[in-house]
Amino acid sequence: MQDDPRDSLDNSNHLGSADAPDVGKTHNEHPYEQLTPEVVLDAVETMGVQCDGRLLALNSYENRVYQVGVEDGTPLVAKFYRPGRWSDAAIIEEHNFTITLAEAELPVVAPLRWDGETLHMSHGFRFSLYPRRAGRWPELDSEQNLRWMGRFIARIHNLGRLRPFQHRPRLDIQTYGHDAVEFLLATTFIPAELREAYTSLVRDVLAQVQAGFDAAGVVAQLRIHGDCHPGNILWTSDGPHFVDFDDARSGPAIQDLWMLLSGEREQMTQQLSHVLGGYTEFSDFNPSEVALIEPLRTLRMINYSAWLARRWQDPSFPINFPWFAGNRYWEEQILALREQLALMQEGPLVWY
Repeated sequence: MQDDPRDSLDNSNHLGSADAPDVGKTHNEHPYEQLTPEVVLDAVETMGVQCDGRLLALNSYENRVYQVGVEDGTPLVAKFYRPGRWSDAAIIEEHNFTITLAEAELPVVAPLRWDGETLHMSHGFRFSLYPRRAGRWPELDSEQNLRWMGRFIARIHNLGRLRPFQHRPRLDIQTYGHDAVEFLLATTFIPAELREAYTSLVRDVLAQVQAGFDAAGVVAQLRIHGDCHPGNILWTSDGPHFVDFDDARSGPAIQDLWMLLSGEREQMTQQLSHVLGGYTEFSDFNPSEVALIEPLRTLRMINYSAWLARRWQDPSFPINFPWFAGNRYWEEQILALREQLALMQEGPLVWY
């Protein structure tokens, strides 16, 4: 396959600073407070779309995502990017990746182009438009569905291997683990009476995570979805399609597979065998990556806590995650991390 000329990212130059939405806000005002329904509808109409006034906020915390009604047409989905999180080049790189997948007839929801561009700006907010896709959460308790998922993810990874990301980060222990812990310990979220226990435990946990990565050895880094949990997979009678590549980054193939597994060890062993049975129909798989499943799950847990802490100034976070500031959350985190430590010490699942 020839290199995709879109990877040059030439269409990012007109967008200006990623921090533009901060201009004019008061000291305590969050940028999204300026993203009123009128601003959303006006932004969509700058693309030549005639809105009918219907606006439905969809479930999204990192960005703001809306279903927008269109006069005499199918509704569109408008995604407004969190100011300062990604550079223009990183967003467009993700767009180009999903468009490449869609053009290869893979079931992904890619951004729409207007005048050849996918990333736009209005009222200081960067946004993109997507076709609306319906579907339900996948039922991952059947061998057929798990194999189906494995086949599609393998095809995504085959294209992901063709070239690296240039503007998006890698999934690594430093970022998801050590940096996340350092940020948490610099805040007051962890209750004083639990701080020493959490600090000591997370040190042991990250050492075991490192041992898991060491056991896996050299693992190929490729362009992956990065956040392939069931909520980002819509299922129809035609099978799955994948949405929200916002966390796409470089990482091991197993990152897009382990979130399909749940239950006790025996259940996950069977599920993994079904997923990889489908995956290996279309792509090779390095079996040593199985050793990364519990370390990656552990990093996700730690990083999730840091994500909540980093976003706490966004008014929607205290409203939707009020338990984060309470003792019970941190008590449960300590218990969960102890369980993860034990799971990592058990050794990896067996793939048969």
